Amino acid sequence: MAIRIDGKAIAAELRAQMKAQVSQMEEDGVTPGLAVVLVGEDPASHTYVRNKKRACEETGIYSEVHTLPASFGQAALLDLIAQLNARPDIDGILVQSPLPEGYDEQAVVNAIAPDKDVDAFHPENVGKLSLGEAAFLPCTPAGILALLRHEGISVAGKRCVVVGRSNIVGKPMAMLLLQADGTVTVCHSKTQNLPAVTREADILIAAIGKPKFFTADMVKPGAVVIDVGMDRDEAGKLCGDVDFASVEPVASYITPVPGGVGPMTIAMLLQNTLTAARLHNHLPASGKQGS
Repeated sequence: MAIRIDGKAIAAELRAQMKAQVSQMEEDGVTPGLAVVLVGEDPASHTYVRNKKRACEETGIYSEVHTLPASFGQAALLDLIAQLNARPDIDGILVQSPLPEGYDEQAVVNAIAPDKDVDAFHPENVGKLSLGEAAFLPCTPAGILALLRHEGISVAGKRCVVVGRSNIVGKPMAMLLLQADGTVTVCHSKTQNLPAVTREADILIAAIGKPKFFTADMVKPGAVVIDVGMDRDEAGKLCGDVDFASVEPVASYITPVPGGVGPMTIAMLLQNTLTAARLHNHLPASGKQGS
């Protein structure tokens, strides 16, 4: 039976460490600041933003949420981002996705100053990630690496299979695993004989957004299974991309949904905000991100 990786508890540990770091920064006259922009009425987005604000309050990071109607408009949104870019009290800017219909999401991402792009979505930060020179790591992939480190699971030399090729999770996850000396395969909707590939994985990252898609026969006995999915099953209950009940007896480690990867994503957002504040105020780094 697999060991369940408790992302909620690990994220709480990291937030406690960050709270101490924020207190130290405040002694130097620095309060890290995060601005979150929320456009439209997407219920999941509103939940995510509430959780982010609560996490900021818990760690002592100043946060402000700009809640805007879907009708706010692209030009006005870009103007707001320009104002936030210019504010010295704001170290990180996050525009919650997805944006409502009619907005150019990439243009919005491009408008955020790279040194305030705590989601690490700006092309400059994506490029730096590919070179291994990133100041900020994408939050979900960084959170997954932090989970693996916490559990003492080494990536070096392991066969890592990432299922999903999104810009938010799949592609940056593959890059980070490669930089950690994993042997990485990226699978997607056009991959032939997917179960044969996933059964070779020592570390399997499931990130396709299909509820309970990965079953026990797709998992190598003793594999580490990381479930990035946030889905609803046929009964409307929250679940992941992995069929937890069938895979848990086969894997060596597994992340539950909820309570696995999700809390770590927010923890890494806070970590990126602290990193940005240190860079803006020429303070020394506090150690490796997510460690």
